[in-house]
Amino acid sequence: MKVVILAGGLGTRISEQSHLKPKPMIEIGGRPILWHIMKYYSEFGFHEFIICLGYKQYVVKEFFADYFLHTSDVTFDLANNKMEVHNNYSEPWRVTLVDTGLYTMTGGRVLRIRDYVKDEPFLLTYGDAVSNVDLDALVKFHRSHGRTATLTTVNIGQQKGVLDVGSDNVIRSFREKSATDGAIINGGFMMMNPDIFSYLKDDSTVLEQGPMQQLAADGQLMSFYHDDFWQCMDTEREMKKLEEFWQSGKAPWKIWK
Repeated sequence: MKVVILAGGLGTRISEQSHLKPKPMIEIGGRPILWHIMKYYSEFGFHEFIICLGYKQYVVKEFFADYFLHTSDVTFDLANNKMEVHNNYSEPWRVTLVDTGLYTMTGGRVLRIRDYVKDEPFLLTYGDAVSNVDLDALVKFHRSHGRTATLTTVNIGQQKGVLDVGSDNVIRSFREKSATDGAIINGGFMMMNPDIFSYLKDDSTVLEQGPMQQLAADGQLMSFYHDDFWQCMDTEREMKKLEEFWQSGKAPWKIWK
C-alpha cells in the first residue's frame, strides 16, 4: 500500500526555519522530520511513498538524490571521478516526488497524485507530525467499516480541525476550530479509499474543509481514536520539544533499531 505525504506547504507558522527549507525538511536529531515519518511507516511494512511537494521542492529532491551523502560515510576519488559508499545501508523505499504546485491546497495536492495511487486505497498523512499510532490497527479498522475515509483522532486541545465523533466511531461533522470547541482533532495518519477523489475538485480544494465536511455529512468519515503520543511541529517551540524527546533517547515514535 502506498503512503502519501503532504509536504508542499509554506510552513508560515514556523517561518524562523521554513524560510530556508520546507517544513518537512526541518531536522530532528539531524534528520528531517519527513525522514522520521517515513521510517515509522516503514517499520509497519509500508515502503512505497508518494510525497506531494510545492514550496522549495528542490530541497526534498536533492535530499533523496544524494541520500547516501546524508546517511553513509563516503570516499571521493577525485582523480577518477568516483564515489565509494561505506557502511552502505539504505531503507527499502521507493519514493515518488511529485510537484503538486506552489500554492495548491491540501485537497488539490491529493487530487494531483491520483494517477500514482490509481484505484487503490492509500495511507495519507502530513509531513510535520509524528506519533506512535498503531498503523496495523488503523488499516484493519478502515477495512472493517468500508467507508471512504478514516482519520486518526487525538485529544490535544483546540489547535486543528474539530470533529464530532459518535459512539459508533462515525464522524458526524468536521469543521475548523473556534474558541468554544472541544479537544478531539484530526491528527493525520489517515486512510482513504479511491472514491475520495470524487470529493476533490481542483487546486483550490482544502481537504480539511469542503471534502471533510461533505464526507461527514455523507456518513463516510470515520474516527480511529489514538490516546497515546502525537505531536505536530507547527512552531519552533514544538520543534524544540521534539528535539528534546529525541535527545532523551526515549522518542515515542522511534520504534526502529
